[in-house]
Amino acid sequence: MPVHAGTLLVDANVMLEAHRTDCWRALVSRYRIETVEECFEETQTGFQRRRPEENIDGPELRASLGAVHTVTLLQLARVDLLGGTVLDYGERALWAHLLEREDAWIVCGPDTASMKFGWKQGRRDRLTCLERLLGDIGHRPKVALRNNYGQAWHDALMHRLAMGLLG
Repeated sequence: MPVHAGTLLVDANVMLEAHRTDCWRALVSRYRIETVEECFEETQTGFQRRRPEENIDGPELRASLGAVHTVTLLQLARVDLLGGTVLDYGERALWAHLLEREDAWIVCGPDTASMKFGWKQGRRDRLTCLERLLGDIGHRPKVALRNNYGQAWHDALMHRLAMGLLG
């Protein structure tokens, strides 16, 4: 597949997994990666549950991102009205930002509720997984990705959504 030329938006889980598997530099060298403040904040919390090598330097992460967006209460309310109250803190803010965009963006986030929300908003073609992004740039991480970042997990979820098995 050709490398996506537009903006790639990611949630906190993707940033954490890309750092855990040491593929963040490969991603930022080939994609314009953006996120929202809430997802950025999530990468900087929870250190007590992570191994030291999984911690991410905040200023370094921010510098590697194309942008870190702020969302408004009005944007969040729109997501809530569309059923987004089931989303966690970061994904809710990320979708609040995404629904305002009109450019050629794609989003990577391995959260079932977030993927389901995107599907229901008619954004199926904008949902991708970390394994595919890495494959498109020819990068194979030395450390295996967790299952929910893989193409098989993504495809199975898309199939269940298409079949109406997830409500």
